Amino acid sequence: MNEKFKHLGFYPADILLPKDADMTKWAVVACDQFTSQPEYWQAVEETVGDAPSTLRLILPEAKLNEPDVDEHIAGINAAMQDYLDRGIFRTLADSLIYIERVQSDGKVRHGLIGMVDLDQYDFTPGSGALIRATEGTVLSRIPPRVRVRQDAPIELPHVMLLIDDPDCTVIEPMTAQSGSMEKLYDFDLQQGGGHLTGWKLTEKQIDAAADALTALCSGEEMEKKYGMKGAAPLLFAVGDGNHSLATAKQCYENLKKVTPESEWANLPARYALVEVVNNHDDALQFEPIHRVLFGVEPEAVLQAFLDFYPGAHEGQGPGHTIAYTYAGHTGFVTVPEPKVQLAVGTLQAFIDEYLKTHGGEVDYIHGDDVTDQLGAKPGNIGFKLPAMGKEQLFKTVMADGVLPRKTFSMGHAQDKRYYVEARKIK
Repeated sequence: MNEKFKHLGFYPADILLPKDADMTKWAVVACDQFTSQPEYWQAVEETVGDAPSTLRLILPEAKLNEPDVDEHIAGINAAMQDYLDRGIFRTLADSLIYIERVQSDGKVRHGLIGMVDLDQYDFTPGSGALIRATEGTVLSRIPPRVRVRQDAPIELPHVMLLIDDPDCTVIEPMTAQSGSMEKLYDFDLQQGGGHLTGWKLTEKQIDAAADALTALCSGEEMEKKYGMKGAAPLLFAVGDGNHSLATAKQCYENLKKVTPESEWANLPARYALVEVVNNHDDALQFEPIHRVLFGVEPEAVLQAFLDFYPGAHEGQGPGHTIAYTYAGHTGFVTVPEPKVQLAVGTLQAFIDEYLKTHGGEVDYIHGDDVTDQLGAKPGNIGFKLPAMGKEQLFKTVMADGVLPRKTFSMGHAQDKRYYVEARKIK
């Protein structure tokens, strides 16, 4: 491994790409998207057909609770091995990939693909690790995902890590340098996902990236950006795929229990493939993640919300204001003088308690229109939250630890990471 990356928790990787595939059919969106819209995944199925595709290598979370999920998982693992055996992949040894993603709004998001050391990642609130979760990790969501990963011979990442690089020193210089790189792919993404282009960095560019990342996590930078002297440096904050990365961590920790410590460094599962994005990328927008409750009485939910927070009232006003939609009704509820920083924390505390007491289910929804459509169905109610300013992310994590779970999403659902690259983990 390149020694320049030794203290960064991030490295070039042996990256797998398909040798000869229809890339539009090959790439599919992150598995945790469109979970309440089976028609989306049906359209993907029809687009892919029998072609080689990452659709065969991932489990859409819409299927995670199906009774035959174990058969789905076995089929995925078999497809992974089949693709390896048939030589579907080529290997880019010890590489970093620079990507440009044209989003559905026409803006270009820039990323850098490599692997992180899971020993340098911790999702515990208040952790001083180089790589930290930004939101609360729901421990109950990890075991079913472990079942998907634990026997898989390869991984496909939808994890996106953020760096706080206001001077644009790490990724942005690559834009002007892409002409000297080997172009790896250049294609339209299916289902309105935009366009994706990727290039392999040269050795000189890899070294420059390491130098820039090293400067970002210096003590001087931490003090300048966050006013915190002597604080443990935070280099990478998880933007998307928190539970996916936590699952990789758990699988690695399980392996450590049955592997001599002297061999831990050589375990392929010690590392996880990720995309790194600058939090200051102009194309990167933080979108709120809304909530829809299913199998409830909407009026009873609203009354319970008002009872849960003394002083809460219908309509807008000072404090935390949250929009709602149910069949034939729209409006707002407001909690004055809230006890937490963000409206999502106010809403989530109520939802957790309500579902525990009264039953029902919650789903986390991207987009105002989808929330309104789902919330308007009988027995449902949708809650829409205000967006969080992305400039607050690193400062909040440094000062207060993690945010409430599902606080924000980086862009709309169709602009999430698509699976393209893979990496052997066995």
